[in-house]
Amino acid sequence: MADFKSHFGVLSKALDLRAERQQVLASNIANADTPHYKARDFDFRAAMNAAVAGRAANGNLSLQTTHAGHQQGDGLNAAVKLQYRGEYQSAVDGNTVDMDTERAQIADNSVQYQILTQLIADKFQGLRTAMSSSQG
Repeated sequence: MADFKSHFGVLSKALDLRAERQQVLASNIANADTPHYKARDFDFRAAMNAAVAGRAANGNLSLQTTHAGHQQGDGLNAAVKLQYRGEYQSAVDGNTVDMDTERAQIADNSVQYQILTQLIADKFQGLRTAMSSSQG
């Protein structure tokens, strides 16, 4: 049972991080015409490693609070360290969003997200098949 939970926990975290990355990339595209906006992204592999290590250490990721009045959260974004993307071409207004790069990154991230959802669906289908064959 622990193996089942840990395996699906990793897949779930990967899915959460892919969704978070999609939001970051969409934010870059939305701000393509904003002067002085700096494109951001994060290293998925590093975020996934941090998320898995954080869960292994104490069973859950938690947010750090710096004031007693801060609300506690589930720590979903605790593993994500946003970084500014390097500038490929300079813009007069200081914006670093390169639409070709953003489109390519969104397409790649979307494919990875779809792969994860299909993998999870296949795992559940396998469980359903195993349960139905053991009953009859």
